[in-house]
Amino acid sequence: MGEKMRIDSCCAGEIGNRDEKKGGDCHDVHHEDRSLTSEHDHREGDHHDHHDHEHHEGESCCTLPAEEYEPTESDIPAGYRQDILYIKEMDCPMESKLIERALAPFSEIDSLNFNYLKRELYIVHKGELAPFLEKIRKLNMTPQKVTDGITAESSAEGIYAKSERWRLILSGLAAATSELFEFAGWSSWGSALFAFLAIALVGLSTYRKGWVAIKNRTLNINALMSVAVTGALLLGVFPEAAMVIFLFTLSEKIEAHSLTKAQNAVEKLLKLAPDNAQVVTDKGIVEMPVEKVKKGDLLRIIPGGRLPLDGVITRGQSSFDESAITGESLPVDKSVDETVYAGTINQQGEIEYRATSTAKDSTLAKIVKTIESAQVKKAPVQRFIDRFAAIYTPVVFIVALLIALLSPIFGISWFDSIYRALVVLIIACPCALVISTPVAIVSALTQLARHGILVKGGEYIEKGAHLTHISFDKTGTLTQGAPTFSSVIALTDAGEVAPLLNHELERLAVSLAARSDHPISQAIVSHYLQPVIEIDHFMAIPGEGVKGEWQGETLLLGNRKMMLNHQIPLEMIAPHLEAAEARGSSLTLFAYHGQIRALFIVEDPLKENAATTLSTLKRLGITPILLSGDHKGAVHHVAEAVGIDQAFGALLPEEKLTILTRYQGNNQHIAMIGDGINDAPALAQSDVGFAMGAMGSDISIETANVALMDDDLAKVPYFIRVSRRTVTLIKQNIAVALGIKAIFFIAIFIGYESMWAAVFADVGASLLVIMNSLRILKEDFED
Repeated sequence: MGEKMRIDSCCAGEIGNRDEKKGGDCHDVHHEDRSLTSEHDHREGDHHDHHDHEHHEGESCCTLPAEEYEPTESDIPAGYRQDILYIKEMDCPMESKLIERALAPFSEIDSLNFNYLKRELYIVHKGELAPFLEKIRKLNMTPQKVTDGITAESSAEGIYAKSERWRLILSGLAAATSELFEFAGWSSWGSALFAFLAIALVGLSTYRKGWVAIKNRTLNINALMSVAVTGALLLGVFPEAAMVIFLFTLSEKIEAHSLTKAQNAVEKLLKLAPDNAQVVTDKGIVEMPVEKVKKGDLLRIIPGGRLPLDGVITRGQSSFDESAITGESLPVDKSVDETVYAGTINQQGEIEYRATSTAKDSTLAKIVKTIESAQVKKAPVQRFIDRFAAIYTPVVFIVALLIALLSPIFGISWFDSIYRALVVLIIACPCALVISTPVAIVSALTQLARHGILVKGGEYIEKGAHLTHISFDKTGTLTQGAPTFSSVIALTDAGEVAPLLNHELERLAVSLAARSDHPISQAIVSHYLQPVIEIDHFMAIPGEGVKGEWQGETLLLGNRKMMLNHQIPLEMIAPHLEAAEARGSSLTLFAYHGQIRALFIVEDPLKENAATTLSTLKRLGITPILLSGDHKGAVHHVAEAVGIDQAFGALLPEEKLTILTRYQGNNQHIAMIGDGINDAPALAQSDVGFAMGAMGSDISIETANVALMDDDLAKVPYFIRVSRRTVTLIKQNIAVALGIKAIFFIAIFIGYESMWAAVFADVGASLLVIMNSLRILKEDFED
């Protein structure tokens, strides 16, 4: 396998990082117009940037909370397949090193991905699975293939069976009894007997895993604990040996239980959809498991019921609580032919709807899958910590060895030297440090998802905390994105204003607009409701508009730039253009026979919370920027209305890209908010790319780093607050993890050491880090 294998996990390796951004110089702008040649914003919602539009031509010890990583088809090479293995013994990131080494000789394996919280291994391979299973079994692990309908145990309660809990309780009693014998000065043999009993009850698994690790030249926490406990027994400190193994095992259970809270927060999202569905058949209503419902089946939902799948209403009307998807609790009224989503609640009338998804590909399932995939994409700080931890453990092991061997040279007894070395081994485990970032990231991802914000990876949360600028597209972002026809100015052959648009010209303009799916074109079509004429040689010109032919004559529908490029004179309509631009209206020009024959004026109102959201961002220290392809008047009008001081108009997509690069080159961290389709280059260039209104849009969810499930701009400052809080907690976690270990290293060197205290410190640091991170799930981030 060698270099061919990709090893990706939440503790080692990385999945799907974006390239680093580079840019040039930045300059200040104030309502700057980047050459007023384009009349319309170059994205869906302004007019006629057709570059990305579709046009219709006629037609636990270190148990990390990394959730399920499921490669897309493009991630799996041809001829390969993916299997999921549940491995109960994979309770620490260091276990992945054992598995990697064991499977390294197999050239049939393309990649390994580890999910420590669910104790699952995702293996992309060709050929039979059996040889890999056999190799893993030789590591004293028990891999089980996870198949549809058979889910592996993923919770702490499932992992620790009743018999294991009883062994843990008895081990604690035995360890306490051993300590009692020692403290009371009773028989040392009695103390040793109870100590060995405590170790035998819960420590054999640790010893087995520790031996396998050492045999495979890997140091993990099990190896460190095995050496420490064995050393304590050889020194004759039996009660401490027993208490160390008991506390270590107890800490694993507590950590697993605590981390499961983060996992459960994600799983609760998926459980919002019911397990059964009421299917309407020829024989009446049949209730069946949602997994058996197919696309196209007719479903019935009574008032108060949750929808099991996405679909389109075929009978009835009602209001729906879509908070599971959008985070917005206000009900949404819907009727026949409107889309409804899995996990939402039917609040009023009984409806029937036709399923458009299965249980696996509903919008709710995609949200959960996005969160789960995001959890294995590491933030930069997490990658640094993983690299540090990989060096830290062997270095501390060497330090412990040197303490044991060299301390006697300075007059310290062999007993004290070895004892100190064993204490160092116990605090060598980097568990608290390793989990300091991912637990916080998982909590943040879940908190954001609850409010209809999908984040594609932890790195974007870290980047979000450091944003200095956010660039907004105009139409559909700051405006409602639903242009409405306002008026038309008709012109005669002589260029004079006519009272009405000639009926034939009207039909030609509408027929040309009907071939475009652009919102402004559709606003024109919706207003006139004319039967269309077949247009020949239809063509969409990015950044300009659309053109075609009818009876050999060229038809043009687009912006000023299109007219100038086709040598259409604009002098006679200049006053009309200036008047419309002054009002901030969007204009579409229609030319026929080499002359402008109509000016269509379209309005797009601002979103109600646009100004308040921009004000909130400013209070957070974020500088808003407006990047638009629309003309200067419209850009200036919107910028003033919402309080943006830096605005650029008449931009082509590549010009937006250039401006973002300039800001980044000036050491600024900038986000871009667009529609996820037409703004794809700018979204990719920005440090964090937001897509608005992603509910039901696979493209938006795939394109953006952060997908806002509805059009609520208030979600942007919410994301900033959560990101900043998350980074603050991560810094606190790192300080706790390193600080406690530093204190104990200092204590050792000044002569105070205790194996008990070391275990408490290691366990305590991990639990403090977990509890601190889980606070994100309970805090209120509203303004």
